[in-house]
Amino acid sequence: MALINRAGSILRQTVSKHINNDMSMASPYICQMTRCMSWKVFVGGLARATNDTSLREAFSPYGEVSEARVITDRKTGRSRGFGFVTFTDYDAGNDAIDDMDQWELHGRTISVCWANKRP
Repeated sequence: MALINRAGSILRQTVSKHINNDMSMASPYICQMTRCMSWKVFVGGLARATNDTSLREAFSPYGEVSEARVITDRKTGRSRGFGFVTFTDYDAGNDAIDDMDQWELHGRTISVCWANKRP
């Protein structure tokens, strides 16, 4: 996984050096290239009962899920109320965002959007 992340980082740097802002705004395929074969979606507002398995099951109808992870508190092990789902293709992630944003999961309304890279 570290190798894939590193390769994605190198690809992003290379693409950003050679493409100006106008072109990247005009072509969604440029954005797709920078994500390097994985499409991570942020899911907020999760219920405490939601775990990795149930998160994967909720999002799998939209396409192949390579990873589903609920973020937990290191000390208590309890859910922090958000997680991430990684799809293997852009369309699956985009469909999940369109359909599941403001959807109810385990009694809570969830927010779904593209994940941002951590600063």
